[in-house]
Amino acid sequence: MTDESGAMYDTFQALLEAFPPSEAVKRLEQLGVSREIVEKIRKRHEQQALRIKELEEPRAVVRDNHVTWYTGPQPKDKCWPAVVDLLSKDGWSTPSVTALDDSSSRVLSLLNHPKEKSFSTRGLVVGHVQSGKTTNFTSVMAKSADRGYKLFIVLAGIHNGLRRQTQARLVQQLIEPNPALWSQLTGLDRDFTPQENPASYFGKNNKTHVLCVVKKNATVLRKLAKWLDKASDYLADCPALIIDDEADQATVATKSINPLILSIMGSLPRSAYVGYTASPFANLLIDPSAQNLYPKDFVVNLPKPVGHFGTEVLFGRYALDGDDPEDVDDGSDMIRSVPDTDVSAVRPSTRAEVDGFEPVITDTLRRAVQYFWMVAAARRVRRAGNPHNTMLIHTSVNTMVHNSFRRPLERLRARTAQSLSDAKSQQDLRELWDAETARVLADDFGETRVTFDQLAPELTGVLDRCRVIMDNSSSEDRLDYENGPVTAIAVGGNTLSRGLTLEGLSVSYFVRAVSAYDTLLQMGRWFGFRNGYADLPRIWMTDELAEWFRHLATVETEMRRDIDVYMTEAESPLTFAVRLRTHPALRVTAAAKMRAAVTAASSYGGKRVQTHFFHTNASWLQANIDAARQLVAASIASTRQVDEQLSIGRYVFRDVPHDVVTDFLANYQFHERSPENDGKLISEYIKKRVAAGSLRRWNVAVVGTPRRIDEAFEFTPQVAVGRVNRARLVLSSPTPDFADIKTLMSRRDAAVDLAGDAGKLTEREIMTERRKQLPDTGLLVLYPIDSVSEPSPAKKLREPLNAEQHVIGVGMVFPAPRNGDSEVEGYISADLSNVSIEEEDYSVFDQEEA
Repeated sequence: MTDESGAMYDTFQALLEAFPPSEAVKRLEQLGVSREIVEKIRKRHEQQALRIKELEEPRAVVRDNHVTWYTGPQPKDKCWPAVVDLLSKDGWSTPSVTALDDSSSRVLSLLNHPKEKSFSTRGLVVGHVQSGKTTNFTSVMAKSADRGYKLFIVLAGIHNGLRRQTQARLVQQLIEPNPALWSQLTGLDRDFTPQENPASYFGKNNKTHVLCVVKKNATVLRKLAKWLDKASDYLADCPALIIDDEADQATVATKSINPLILSIMGSLPRSAYVGYTASPFANLLIDPSAQNLYPKDFVVNLPKPVGHFGTEVLFGRYALDGDDPEDVDDGSDMIRSVPDTDVSAVRPSTRAEVDGFEPVITDTLRRAVQYFWMVAAARRVRRAGNPHNTMLIHTSVNTMVHNSFRRPLERLRARTAQSLSDAKSQQDLRELWDAETARVLADDFGETRVTFDQLAPELTGVLDRCRVIMDNSSSEDRLDYENGPVTAIAVGGNTLSRGLTLEGLSVSYFVRAVSAYDTLLQMGRWFGFRNGYADLPRIWMTDELAEWFRHLATVETEMRRDIDVYMTEAESPLTFAVRLRTHPALRVTAAAKMRAAVTAASSYGGKRVQTHFFHTNASWLQANIDAARQLVAASIASTRQVDEQLSIGRYVFRDVPHDVVTDFLANYQFHERSPENDGKLISEYIKKRVAAGSLRRWNVAVVGTPRRIDEAFEFTPQVAVGRVNRARLVLSSPTPDFADIKTLMSRRDAAVDLAGDAGKLTEREIMTERRKQLPDTGLLVLYPIDSVSEPSPAKKLREPLNAEQHVIGVGMVFPAPRNGDSEVEGYISADLSNVSIEEEDYSVFDQEEA
């Protein structure tokens, strides 16, 4: 670009402060700039905007024809550079700051230019629990302030603790570096109260940005809505950004909160509402056709930051379509089992037992607490990372139950302190520490192992400093990380389960009963960053809860993949509906938030189904062996083509009639904890596809290993293969007669009946080949699994299967939908049937009353 056009580009950037890009270009022409230079400037701006739009991360689903106007930070910006400076001082690496810069720029680029005459944008940013969402929206606020947004309203959860914590963060990162640029409507200890003179904040003489951090509380929001309504004379030229932290909580389907947020937006002719959440299940089930806060303009999927502990890292997940089983991690060996018999000792079984309840320090709770004290001592030896040490005990939402823990925990602390010089007590602690550090190696996380002899001298100081804090809605003694390093055992309920960061959290004891995905996910305060102690976190919970979290990790991954797929398919938030896999024991979200949900039209088309839960008793397993042998015999009798791949232990029977498969499904028993694997449901689906002209013929495969006499499994006298090995996941308290192998079917197995070397293809390529070669043919694969199935030494979270009989695993691959594919239960999504994409009538906002 020439010197002249470069200088004019600076002028263009200045014009962008007052006008949207199209108007700024017209102003250049009015200034007499030549058409050639104007065109160069316009192209340069579009190229820079395109860079933001086409960032690889974060991915986004965006409403059609959105024009990206934001091109990134500018040299004269003040708010964003201050945020970068603070993060750098806090130890953020250059790649981490760059990733934050990109993701916040992408979000801002999806908002309207602040000088547009009117707008009412609604978007959703999907992050991960404790992954830096606050830092992301702080960055978006900083950059939008640098570009001319005036009013910033942050809806910070429903509790004072989170509101105060959020206010403190924003003051530190936005206001203190540039105090002359900001005015505050709220303070650390002051939620919103109406101010006398709105003109002092929004009049033309006040050039500052206005910050307001409020709880999602009807009384507070009603005051704010009325005050803004009275200030309407000053708000016509006030671009506003509303950030809804924990946007799935209270906002969705809440009769008092939802209308008040809409009323606030109705008072602001130029407003952008952006919800932030790690559990967007409720937000994605809102009825998009209604006047509400459905993210009609964009959904952004933030990537998981490097070093973040999330559900999948801790609990592993189940394989999804497209996964290679070897690439699906079992999770870290950090989960410890609380036996069901312990639960009644730490939480009342009924409401009648609450009054007078006093918890028993069970063996698992004692080990958890003592391990926490040793972690705090070990971290003092390392002297790295977060200076705070916190343990979470969460067994109930009842404040009386919380308070009942104080005396038993204080007694345990006193006994432990008194016995530190006792040889037997020291040996017990040493054995606990050695056992834990042997199960999770420090080297695996880039840390140096701390021995018991190294940490022992620090234990007395840890016990002296450790406080037992009841943090709930009625307690005065709250967690406070602002006045020096904290070592605390926090016992609490909902105040600790939403948004609030538990600094230095290393140990959790969690037996709370929950009923919905979003509640379960938000209860997990142990997610986040563990710099300097990534090898030390542990969670004590029941095996059932651990399985729920593993299921939830699978739901999360599938949901995020859906968002990514819709982005590549040029969908918009008004035409896509993320499917949410259901669970037999959990709701996706509260019933009131699911009123607009419908069964998703996902079906089995183009999907893989595979068994991973099994009973281990002989009679159940023998019935499945009999069903499998009948299937192979029927397949041999009904086909003229058999592919024998004896060198690798495989058979393929081609063009088997569909009724042979449905007969097998009527006899084979799927485990009741596998809701997607329902023989009756699958058979009904097959019959509907058959009626539509598809799935009339099937390929039935047997996948084993090269036959050895001592490992052969005989389906029929003509068909025998070596047994495959599938070890079970470790459960600290094994449930009788239950095994979870997690993943059965490999990508290569899904291509066993395809011509050519399909085993080397990706999942997408395999499905493409299936459409070409076998567009109407299903595949059913039988696996004879060895009853012992010893795990390989590298699989630390596996143990021998030890079933009473050999196990028959089943995998099924369905061709992509054709000829009116039919729906099945098992997923839900938003109901998009009433959406009118062209209709954008926001006049209802003007009719809302505070």
